[in-house]
Amino acid sequence: MTAPMTVAAVGVHVLDTHVLGIESIPEGSDGQLVETIRMSPAGTAGGTAVVLSRLGAAVRSFGAVGADPVGDTLLGLLEREGVDVRGLARKADAQTSASVLPVRPNGDRPAWHCIGANGLFTLDDLPADALEGVTHLHLGGPEFLGGEAAGELLARARGLGITTSVDILAPGDPDMLEWVAGALPHTDYLLPNDEQVLGFTGAASLVEGAQALVSRGAGCVAVTQGRRGALVATAESVVEVPAYAIEVVDTTGCGDAFSAGFLRGLSLGQKPADAAALGCATAAQVAQGLGTDAGVYDLEAVLKFEGSAEVVRG
Repeated sequence: MTAPMTVAAVGVHVLDTHVLGIESIPEGSDGQLVETIRMSPAGTAGGTAVVLSRLGAAVRSFGAVGADPVGDTLLGLLEREGVDVRGLARKADAQTSASVLPVRPNGDRPAWHCIGANGLFTLDDLPADALEGVTHLHLGGPEFLGGEAAGELLARARGLGITTSVDILAPGDPDMLEWVAGALPHTDYLLPNDEQVLGFTGAASLVEGAQALVSRGAGCVAVTQGRRGALVATAESVVEVPAYAIEVVDTTGCGDAFSAGFLRGLSLGQKPADAAALGCATAAQVAQGLGTDAGVYDLEAVLKFEGSAEVVRG
């Protein structure tokens, strides 16, 4: 459980504002009392960074945020979780990326989102020593860099013996897959959700879609399926991993939590299917609270949960 892991979490960092207890949007200028309003660090890089830090990894964040109070808040929340934020560039000409998420009683959460500084991030924002001492590079949102630049970064990392993973933020669309295609041959682990896989590939089934992404160059594709758990595909096999039976409060950040648990499992020497089970167990911690930083847990607690919790059948 103490296996060393030093992660460069590169890409999308967002400040989420969650509003819990929303059943409808008030008409006109009417107001409504809600249960909770809270902020949390998020994004395919930022959210994963938080959870990896909780699971015992040393994490450095790289990306772009605004030189604004929203950015101050986001950096403070990341630092409180033990994430090294010195690699986050401050952009004076853009606001920090932010989302507002009204959470319905069943855990669904539509969103209002401002891209902000994430849209200005380039490889030039990375310090020269960004990959020094790193064992794992996690790129969240390669579409903001484009496939060519993302592939350049990932190839550089792999040339240094660093394991690479990629989580695409955008919805599934064949054109988006082509935009980031240059990154796939340099990706050890691709971490999409089921809707993205089907949208990217146009496949009739999730198995076919995951296998198609492997054929495009990804070494392993670990797909989240919500309450159905995960599916792990390589060139040799496809394995389904069940989710855990829990009472869902908010599904925000569950994909990022799965990514963190999956990657941490790999760093502990687990096979991909076993690492996916740890990913599902980690996502279960987040789903029982509000936001990516929900609850209080560490690697030992998640492993204990994984060994005792009931899985979803059927």
